[in-house]
Order: sequence, then structure tokens, then C-alpha cells
Amino acid sequence: MEIKKVGVVGCGLMGSGIAQVCAQSGYCVVVSEINDALLNKGMTSISSRLSRDVDKAKLSPEDRDSMLGRIKGTTNIKDFSDCDLIIEAVIENIDLKKEIFAELDKVCPKYTVLATNTSVLSIINIATATTRPEKVLGLHFFNPPPVMKLVEVVKTIDTSEDTIGIGIELVKSLGKTAVVAQDTPGFVVNRLLSPFLLNAVRMLEAGIATREDIDAAINLGLSHPIGPLRLLDFIGLDTVYFGAIAMYEELKEPQYAPPVLLKKMVAAGWLGRKTGKGFYDYDKPV
Repeated sequence: MEIKKVGVVGCGLMGSGIAQVCAQSGYCVVVSEINDALLNKGMTSISSRLSRDVDKAKLSPEDRDSMLGRIKGTTNIKDFSDCDLIIEAVIENIDLKKEIFAELDKVCPKYTVLATNTSVLSIINIATATTRPEKVLGLHFFNPPPVMKLVEVVKTIDTSEDTIGIGIELVKSLGKTAVVAQDTPGFVVNRLLSPFLLNAVRMLEAGIATREDIDAAINLGLSHPIGPLRLLDFIGLDTVYFGAIAMYEELKEPQYAPPVLLKKMVAAGWLGRKTGKGFYDYDKPV
């Protein structure tokens, strides 16, 4: 099946980035949010990122305008009714995702492929909300989508080979690399990354080293571009926290249990860069 029109549910940090990447690759895109304020915020983010590329001479003003012209924002789920493939990119809440997939299943043609950008949740569980589980898969982009080159293509026990093939071809058309993973908690990257990040929080909590020294040790000692605590702030502490809970509930392995400090910070609303405060303080929310 040829993909011509892509839908993206959610226009936050991940959703707006995915919509931008698809538009840059020539696809017509419909992106949604729950209200006009959030939609305008997401669309402004896309426009700002593309304008920065124009300022850096990476993109012509004409190409920017053409890309923006391929993106339609909406608050009405019925506007996804003519999409060939839809990528859901809302918060990591299984009930919300199932609700969205059930609604998409009703408004979209039977040929439409439904994908979730979840990083840890059970995709087959999400797929059960539809009448087309064979056309449901995971397309896990990494943050920020316009920059990161990897997408995990996740296959459930019910996903057809044709659907996986469509997912892989879409990823390639976006100029990214696809790795195929089974529908297990955390897939490949977060199955490895989550214990690493949670252990950095445990080290800080235990007073083994300061936040700066923990980050410097990994940055300089392992040549990582960013330390684990700053990375947590960048990803969003709530995203990591709820993802860790989901993996722990599924696997029952202590390494995935969120530290108390992380739980307290999420409860306080210290979610990282997006709120202006996390393990570090930021001038303004991002």
C-alpha cells in the first residue's frame, strides 16, 4: 500500500516533531490536539524549528513554506478519516491510547494502518481496542524526531507482515533507520536505557555524587553527549517515571522500579525542561 497521507494524534514535543519529519519528506499530514491552545502551541513549535533551519541556511524559505503548507492542524478526530497511516503520540497512558485507537478504528477506512509511538506500553493491549489488530504496530520515534535517526518498528503477535513492511518503508522514506523489535516492555532501547537512568537517580538519592559529577562522569568517561540526569530532564521525568512503572508491572524486575526521589519530583511537577525545573533549573519551560 502506498502511503500518501499521514495522521499524527498529539502535537506535543513528540507529535509535532513526527508531523514535521513527515511533512519534510513530502507527505500530507494531519495533526491533532485536544484544544486550540495546545494545537497552536505545537504548530508554532514546528514553524519555529523550520525557521531556525532557514536562518542557518539549511532550508530555503520556499521549502519551509511548502512544508508548513502540507500540515493541517485539527481538534476533530474525524479529520483522520482519509489518512493511510496514523501515528498516535500522546502521553503514556494505556487507557487514553486505547480510547484513541477505538475512535480511530471507527472513523478510518479498513485499509488504514494504526501505529503508536509508545516507548514501553503493550501494543497488543492497545490493538485490542480496534477491529484491525493485524494493522496495528509500534513506530517508536526518538526525541527530538527531526534529529534522531532511529525508529523502532514493533511487531505484536497479531501484526501482519504486510503492516510491518509498510512501517519499515515509511521509516526509510523519512531518512531514518528502522530496527524491528518484538512487543515486549521497553522494546530494545528503553529496555536498556531505563535501568541506566534510574540508577543515576538512585546514586544522587544516596549521596554518592553530585548531579554535576554524575553527569560529567558519563559525559566524559563514556563519551555520552549528555549526562543521565540532564537526559532525564530532556526526556521528561514524568515520561520516564510512568514508563518505568509500566515495565516494572510487566517484568517485576527491581531495576525498573522508580526511585522515591523520581516519584517525589514528578508529584511536585518538576518534570524537566518542559516545566523549567527538574534535576536542573531552566530559564523558561520548553
